[in-house]
Amino acid sequence: MTGDLQFSWELSGSGWATCRIADGASEQKDIVSYCTDALADLLHHVAGLYGPTSVQRVSFDLEPAESRWVLRVRDPDVSIAIYLFPDMSTSYDRPDSEGRLVWRTKQPRALLSHAVVEAAQDVFRIHGEDGYRAKWVQHPFPVAALQDLRRLHMRDDSCELPHEVASP
Repeated sequence: MTGDLQFSWELSGSGWATCRIADGASEQKDIVSYCTDALADLLHHVAGLYGPTSVQRVSFDLEPAESRWVLRVRDPDVSIAIYLFPDMSTSYDRPDSEGRLVWRTKQPRALLSHAVVEAAQDVFRIHGEDGYRAKWVQHPFPVAALQDLRRLHMRDDSCELPHEVASP
């Protein structure tokens, strides 16, 4: 598998996480709020790429802005477009075209899934369930969502990268 995709999710304070995605050309970084179950939402929507729906949308609350990821399956790749809206309270049901496109890339689904699984496992390894809940406050660590995405990725992708399956 080729590609320069990098993804990280770091808890950066009580109720805040730094989400960073980058390819070989550019990056997008957002400070995400705990007002939504953001990491669980991302895991669920990336897992959705393995189902019959060709488009997945996940929104992150940046208080007050919205960062909306639009994931489109184009086998074996996924196009990722990130749109920024100034106010999540008014933009949630608005069409993607009303947002400002701030980042885009096309990557193999296997690489995206692997990067998201690895980042979530890193969060779990660093904080554990109790530490995650203490920092993220509103939501527990999304163990089931991580396990589901990992299972789908390992079942359906020909990923040659190493996989840690010990946690969680």
